[in-house]
Formats: sequence, C-alpha cells, structure tokens
Amino acid sequence: MVDVDVVCLGESMVTFLPSRPGRLADVPSFARGIGGAESNVACALAAAGHAVKWVSRVGADGFGDHLVEAVGAYGVDTSGVGRDPRRPTGVYFRTADDRAAGTHEVVYYRSGSAASAMSVANVPWGEVWAGRVLHLSGITAALSDGCLELMRSLLERRAGRPLVSFDVNHRSGLWRSGSDPRVSLELARGADVVFVGEDEAEEAWGVRGPSAIREALPEPGVVVVKGGARGVTVFESPAADRGGLLAPTRRSRKCHSPAPLGGPSGPIRGRGELSAQPPPADGRTTSVITVPAPRVDVVATVGAGDAFAAGFLHGTLRGLPARERARHGHLMAAAALTVPGDHTAPPSRAHADRLAALDDDAWGRLRLGPGWTGEEQEVRTS
Repeated sequence: MVDVDVVCLGESMVTFLPSRPGRLADVPSFARGIGGAESNVACALAAAGHAVKWVSRVGADGFGDHLVEAVGAYGVDTSGVGRDPRRPTGVYFRTADDRAAGTHEVVYYRSGSAASAMSVANVPWGEVWAGRVLHLSGITAALSDGCLELMRSLLERRAGRPLVSFDVNHRSGLWRSGSDPRVSLELARGADVVFVGEDEAEEAWGVRGPSAIREALPEPGVVVVKGGARGVTVFESPAADRGGLLAPTRRSRKCHSPAPLGGPSGPIRGRGELSAQPPPADGRTTSVITVPAPRVDVVATVGAGDAFAAGFLHGTLRGLPARERARHGHLMAAAALTVPGDHTAPPSRAHADRLAALDDDAWGRLRLGPGWTGEEQEVRTS
C-alpha cells in the first residue's frame, strides 16, 4: 500500500468559464474546467510533491469521466471516487469578472448531484482514513442532510483518526432553507486544524475578530484566521504537534477497513499509529502569530483560499514552524491569484523555501506578479 499524505473529501464540479467578459446572458461560449474546494487542495498538494487521494462521488456520465481524469492528471489518486448511475455530476457557470465585483454571477447546477448523496453508508472508509491528514470543508455539510451527517461523523474525536483539517468555506447560497449555517462552528470545533476567514466567521457565526474566533474555537490545536490581503493570524495550543504527530511511521502493508462511523469507536488500524489527540478545551494558547501576506498583482481570486490551505498543510506535513507554514500558504495563494483559473503550478519547493525564509523586512517588500513561480522569474521587492 502506498503511503498517503493527505486525503481530501468533497464535491468537485465541471466549471464553465466564459470566453469573454459580460453577463451570462450575453456570453456566447464557455471553456470547460474543473473546480471544487477539496479537489483544488488535492491538486495543489499533489503538484507540490505530496501523495494525495481524493474521495468523492460523481455521476456515471461524461462530466464525471472528465473530473476523474482531470484531477488524476495532477497526480491525485482518484480510486476513492464512486460513480452514481442515478445522479449527475455537478456543474456550474460563472462570469469572467472577479468574485468581489458587483456584477459577478455564478450559477450552480449541483442540487441532487452524485456528491450531494454522499453519506455515512456509501463513502469508502478504507480510503477516507488512509492518510496522515484528512482535509474537509464546510461546503460538504451544506449539500444535503446526509452530507451533514457524514461530516459530523468524520469530525467526531476518536482514537486513531488522522489529523483532521477543516476549511469553513462558508457559502451562504448553499445552505438549505431552514438550515443553520452556524452548524459549521460545531463542525470546526471537532477539527485539529481550522481555516476560517474573518468575514465568513462574522457572516455565519456572528463572531468578529481573530481573538473572538479563537474563543469560539477552543478545541482545535491550530486555528488560522484569514484577513484577506492583510494576512493571517495563527493560534496554536500546547497540544498541537506540528512535527511529531505527522512524522513518518512504519505502516502496515495490509489495510483493514475501520469500524463504521457512528458505531463503536476504537483504534483504526492499517494507516499507521498516528493519532490526533484533542488539546485542552480551555482556550490556552502557547503562540499567537500574525503573518502578513505579500503584495500580489491579482489576476483573479478564484481558488486562492484553497491554495492557502494547501500551502499551510504542505508546511505542516514538513513540520515547519507557524510562520513558515503561513508563508507557504501565502505563496501557494499568490500562485493562484496570479492566474485566471482555479489551478496553477506552484513554485518549486526550493523557490518557495527561499522566499519563506526571507527576513521580515524583505518579506514585507515582496511583490508577486504573473509568472513569478518560474525559477527564472525575478521576484520584485519594492
């Protein structure tokens, strides 16, 4: 069995990108791409050299074929993706302008999709628990009641589970009528590493500011509060183990399926003996660090948050300290911000390491524009 660094579980969709700016009503043609928070993270981590598996469900249709092939082309293991003959693969259309623009339009056709039917009963548990890290997002919880039940099960603290990373990824338009988006706060409290934007915490939870967000999330060992162009604040508790917890261990070559979630909770064998133990739930924090973002000549903001999560997890898997983990997140995000689509090749590890190691003054003068990820590209400081 091949060792897996990260398993990402969630819906991916076929994306239709407009051939020119303008209203969807006026755009004559679209180019096909792929998009999905968890598969974006999977593709970025695979491009950075990690062994990654994507677990999801797609329709038994051409769009499902395309998603599996396109994600797999990044080097992601797609053997955990199920095919549903009764439900379609989700798709969406968007306009060419930035999401922050008032004229931006996104139209989803994902209701009743194959991924929205994911549940405790049909996910492949041997695949879900295969990695050192399991990465999830709040988007999945908003897709259906079955998906919400699945997320609650995955975020239940139990012996033997991998390190669980959770990106809140609040999407107000996805939450069903009568549902409470504050459920994502409940889910986040079960994770080991949480990514949440200040804006989405205020919108979904009514919680404002990094310190208040940390107070609302005392259990996770690491809470990363994103402030957009200002940078991030990283809270880390005494029990958070960025190196020892994820250190490579001797793994069994035989994989056993874990007990179904919702049943007896015992150690889960077959993926090594890594265990993410919860830190004291008293809000104690040994470190609080703010890491500013570099200046970026933004082409499009699509996929930047997913890229940041991938960069931070990349640093976590390498046992880097908080500042370097956050800087790698910023650099991955900058790679996404300087291209028009969801995906791009990240900088090489050596190139990113050189930039992440800059002193505070040089980091503060860094400016990244289109093409900066190439080794031969001169990175500007001003």
